[in-house]
Amino acid sequence: MAWLIIKYSLTAAIIVLVSEFAKRSDKLGAFVAALPMVTLLALIWLYIENQPEAKIANHAWYTFWYVVPTLPMFLIFPLLLPRVGFWPSLLVCVVFTVICFGLFGLLLRRFGIELL
Repeated sequence: MAWLIIKYSLTAAIIVLVSEFAKRSDKLGAFVAALPMVTLLALIWLYIENQPEAKIANHAWYTFWYVVPTLPMFLIFPLLLPRVGFWPSLLVCVVFTVICFGLFGLLLRRFGIELL
């Protein structure tokens, strides 16, 4: 139980740290947020918890492919935000990302990579 509390606390602290950086500097906040901290933490937690190397490697492999279809969201959100507001922009971006993910998954299936 103590281990879970440590994991949650450290993970939450990093998210809070990113938002604090973003308050002070748009560029610094974005840079820190762009670092694959969640993935790095997940890899560290998997390693510390003695998961097999194949599982850890698979996590990194699939994370790469799952990131690609999320990238257009970062271009669409700033365009929509001043026009329709925060929540509608976020909703459109989530729906658009899900669509991109589905299409990307179908495309990669042709190359033998199964994401869906």
